[in-house]
Amino acid sequence: MIKACLNGSRTKAEHPRVPVNPAELAAAAAGAVEAGAFMVHVHPRDDWGAETLDTRHIVSACLAIRRRLPDVRISVSTRDGIVENARAKAAHIAEWPTADKGGPDCASVNWHEEGAAEVAEALRDSGIGVEAGIWTPYAASRFVATNWPFEVERVLVELMPGVSPGSDGRWAADRVLAALGMRTAPLVVHGERHWAWPVLRWAQAAGHDVRIGLEDTLLMPTGREAHDNAALVTEALRTEGGTPSQWPPP
Repeated sequence: MIKACLNGSRTKAEHPRVPVNPAELAAAAAGAVEAGAFMVHVHPRDDWGAETLDTRHIVSACLAIRRRLPDVRISVSTRDGIVENARAKAAHIAEWPTADKGGPDCASVNWHEEGAAEVAEALRDSGIGVEAGIWTPYAASRFVATNWPFEVERVLVELMPGVSPGSDGRWAADRVLAALGMRTAPLVVHGERHWAWPVLRWAQAAGHDVRIGLEDTLLMPTGREAHDNAALVTEALRTEGGTPSQWPPP
């Protein structure tokens, strides 16, 4: 299954079809799901286009998507840099409504960030699912040392050039998965930037769910710019002879 990550921290200066406002997020989500995505991950924005955890903007984005896609799960981000610290994140989350009242179904929590467990607890207390973002073997060891592996909705194995170990995304994925050890929740495996396509094909071959979208890469496997999120999802699902299409291309 493929999760579509629609915008991340990207701007329209990077790609004209990065969705920013609720209407754009809803249209991009609909296109990605029509192409084959099973859920969407979004970074809602405020009136000036900056990422935000403010309840009004979280709800506006979620409601716009649900009007188009009432049965699709919506994930949002709690990454560092949106607000100043974990305490501020938790304070915002405490105000979020549950999905049936306009809030998100779940939210990602990066386990290498300070206060990750505090943020996850705030989500759990608000009735919102937790997705554990694991970027490194060290973050994996921190995660498995808690009770959280038994409580999260899914584990996101996220391979980031310059942060995750090594110079090859597939090698990094293998190390992070080894550090996670026993699996207690569904996995979604993905890379960013120049690791996006090799990690996706590696993960598909290994039988994992994957993620793709303009947050992770602006490029198709050929190196040309992707038209939009739907084009990336379509390519991720493209097969040749019943097996994932080759990356890099011959």
